[in-house]
Amino acid sequence: MRKILKLSRALDQSISPIDHQYEFITFDAALHSKAWLDLNNEIFKVHPDQGNWALADLNNRMQEPWFDCNGFFLCLRDGAIVGFCWTKIHHDFVNVDPVGELYVIGVAPDSANQGIGKAVCTEGLIYLRNKGIKSAILYVDEDNEAGIGLYKSLGFN
Repeated sequence: MRKILKLSRALDQSISPIDHQYEFITFDAALHSKAWLDLNNEIFKVHPDQGNWALADLNNRMQEPWFDCNGFFLCLRDGAIVGFCWTKIHHDFVNVDPVGELYVIGVAPDSANQGIGKAVCTEGLIYLRNKGIKSAILYVDEDNEAGIGLYKSLGFN
């Protein structure tokens, strides 16, 4: 049975960008949808929620009130997307400050272990903090040891 962990961290202290040699841009549906879908589906090919997306799935998410392309970061190497961090801000909790989420994080399999995951997550956290968000959450499968290790290194518990 699948078990999903919810990790969180405060955003009350400054967050420094990670040194890297990559280019970071924000998602533009007209330019990046196909390439992002191809990479997302490669990364999450066996994932029950995030894998096997069609353009309609992406378009549905982009129609959600929380969608903001300025919080959807792409990491490029030689013009190709090699990683991404898609953030989400929850404004719907009653009597609670808005909460930021690292909604979807991915790194191309052939680019793993090169610091891309940490760099894109850090960009997402900086974005959320700069929006005045005080805390961040993310969801991760309990058996995703690499992901959990990354998130703990970023201050998530």
